Order: sequence, then structure tokens, then C-alpha cells
Amino acid sequence: MSIKFYNTLTRKKEEFKPIDEREIRMYSCGPTVYYYAHIGNLRAYLFMDNLRRVLKYNGYNLKHVMNITDVGHLVSDADEGEDKMLKAAKRENKNPFEIAEFYMKAFLKDIDKLNIDRPEIIARATEHIDIMEEYVKKIIENGYTYETEDTVYFDTSKLDKYGVLSNRNVEDQKAGARVEFDSNKKNISDFALWIKAPENHIMKWDSFFGKSYPGWHLECSAMGYKYLGDHFDIHTGGIDHIPIHHENEIAQSKGFCGKIPANFWMHVEFLQINGGKMSKSLNNLYTLEDLKEKGYEPLVYRMFNFTSNYRNQINFTFEAMDSAKTSLNRLREGYLKHKEGTEEISKEEIEEYEKRFLEAINDDLNMPVAMSVIWDIIKNSKKSKTLANLILKFDEVLGLDLKNYQKPEDDIPEEVKKLVEERNEARKNKNWSESDRIRDILINKGYNVKDSKEGTIIEK
Repeated sequence: MSIKFYNTLTRKKEEFKPIDEREIRMYSCGPTVYYYAHIGNLRAYLFMDNLRRVLKYNGYNLKHVMNITDVGHLVSDADEGEDKMLKAAKRENKNPFEIAEFYMKAFLKDIDKLNIDRPEIIARATEHIDIMEEYVKKIIENGYTYETEDTVYFDTSKLDKYGVLSNRNVEDQKAGARVEFDSNKKNISDFALWIKAPENHIMKWDSFFGKSYPGWHLECSAMGYKYLGDHFDIHTGGIDHIPIHHENEIAQSKGFCGKIPANFWMHVEFLQINGGKMSKSLNNLYTLEDLKEKGYEPLVYRMFNFTSNYRNQINFTFEAMDSAKTSLNRLREGYLKHKEGTEEISKEEIEEYEKRFLEAINDDLNMPVAMSVIWDIIKNSKKSKTLANLILKFDEVLGLDLKNYQKPEDDIPEEVKKLVEERNEARKNKNWSESDRIRDILINKGYNVKDSKEGTIIEK
């Protein structure tokens, strides 16, 4: 069955045909690791994971790269303001390399909690400075740059067209600019490739340009080329990447080898909070830990994202999360009922479910329709192990980890629950001796406790 994806590059839904049937090559823009990821950030990686799972469900092998931006990303995507890593270092009075290490690990823990399948290659920008330098040298050699006293700029006027993704008019952009035009640039759309580091700049490397560091947009082009070549299948990211970051990636690639690097460019829409934007001033930049404190496990947020297609904005409310929590519990209970069932299901009925599910996911990842197939299976009056196995097969796409779900015990005494709460509080306060003491009491009462990424599990 054919797969169709919406391609930002052509602005239409197209049949996906891989360059090499043996392996899909894909690049995803990863996080800038200067703070904890909020749930809006994480929607992009749930989309990335959903795409991975659909391709694998269709039988493809993947070579997928995701970058970690740990240098060079300025506060503004338009190469303005302070470096995000340096700003975070000042905020926390730490070395920027320590900041990057800490928040990268926090991000990877978050995607593990969401059961997001990690890409085959995770590439940190700071570990590829030499690759980026060689990439820039080639662009310079090809005549697409100019130098100022402290910056090597990409000259977008040398391209046949700049703005192929957003289809924007650069002159209109200049006329409507809200900031004064940078007099060092020849064109408003020109951007920094390589920047000479000031004396007090911590993140800098020896290069052809002296002590310097790369522009933010460069890392994706250089690392994409290193691992995937100059032409690959799919590039993903958020819609905020379209007008600047991904346009600049395409520009760099054209300057390097004359090609647009990816055939398909796929972008996920924004998450809204209560119908509006997320912002620090509104105090609504929720993390997974914030959701956990409000009683929502990470997989509830994953379930919530299946209520909308990735190309549509989705509105986060706690009422919607309550609904997702209820739905996840219903799905788990429905799966267990089928798992315990003994009735027979016809081969034709199974094939019809499989056909409908595959049509949905292959139609630009239409997860709301795919979920409607799941609910039809759950509601089937015949309870059958065959249907339970089918749900598990479909969960290869859903990623809700149903195969490891166990029904919680409802007959745990209140005394035991209270001891578990006290132990959790001791662990939170890093009072390990008290935690161990309570664990021993629980064992004497006939209960084991296991600490998992979803929380504490109590077992008789």
C-alpha cells in the first residue's frame, strides 16, 4: 500500500517513494539543550517518533539522524541576540559544556519516558566542529560567501531562489522588518556561517578564521551530509523552522553541492495552551515533571497527541488530559479483556481491521482515524486473544507499551500505601537510609516496591 505525506517543499500531499528501498534516510532537528524541554517542544519528537514507527510498520529500515544543538544557537532564530548556551551558563553560574551535558541527559530521559524510539544517530554539534569547518570551506570555495571583520556570511543573492519552503518574498520581509537592518549584511536574508569569537567567549575553536564558532544553521547541513549524504529522503522539524532555519539549511546545501538535501520536508504544528500560546510570562511552559505532579503519566500526554493530526494545532487543557487519561485506561482494560478472551475471530475480520488501520496511518499519519479502528476492536463483543495480538501489532505504531501493562492491584492496604508515600518522600529528599528502612518494613509486610520511570510499582 502506498504512503502519502504532506511535503512542505511542494505544498501538497504526495506519494512517498524512497531513494533506496532498502533504507529510509531521515534527519530531524533536535533540541537546543539550554533548559528543560516543555510539552510543546516534546510534541515535535512525538511526531518524529510516530513517523519512524509508521515507516518501520511498513517494513522499512531506517537511518535516522537527530542533532543536539549545544553551541551557536542565538536567542533569536534570525542570528540575533545572545547565544542560548552562554545565557544559560550565566543564569546557572556553570560552564556551558556542563549546561549542555545536564540538559541533554534530561531531554533524553524525557523522550524515554514518552516511549520515543531514539534515532539511530544522535549527533552533538560540539563533536562535529571539524566537519562543519570543512563544509564552510567548500561553500566559500564555491563562491557563496563574503567576509566581514568578524563573520563569514552566506550570500543568499547568489541562489536561484531563497525562500523555497516558505515561499516568502525577501523584499517584503525587508520592508516589514521590525528591527534595524544589519549594516554588515549585503542582503537581509544573509546569515552567519562562521563567527569570530570575542576574547571572553567560552565556546570557541581554532579554525581557518582564528578563534571562532559555527553559526547555528550550519550544524544540521554538515551533520546531515556526514551521515546521510547530500541527498536523503525526509527532513523533519517544527513549523517554526520553516521560514529561517530550514531555508538556511537548503541555502547552505545548494552552496555546498547544488542540491536541496531532502525530498520530503515535514513539519509539525504548534501546541496551544488553553487556546493561546505558551510563554514564560503566562507560567504555562509545562514539563513532563509538571504533568506528573498533576497526576498524569507521560503516556497520557502521548495519548493526548493522537487526538489531532500533526499538521493541525492542538489545544492542551487539563480537561483534555483527563479525557486522554480515561481513554488510555479504557484502552489498557480493553486490551486485557481481549487477552483473557477465548472466542474466535474470522480471518476476514482481522484483515479488514488491518486494512483500515494501514490506510489511516499511511494517509499522512492520520492518527485520529487510526485510533477509531482501535476503539472498534476494543468494543468488539467477541473477546479474543487474536484481537489482543492485533492491538499489540498496532501498538508498534501507537507506542503505548501495552505489552508491558499489568493491571494494578486494588486491594493494597492503606497502611502499605502510606508507607510507600513516606518512602517516595524520603527518596525525593535523598534520604536513602530512611528509604531503605521503609523498604525493609514493606518486605516484612509481604510487598516489594520497584522504582520505574512511570513511578513506584507495588507488588505482593
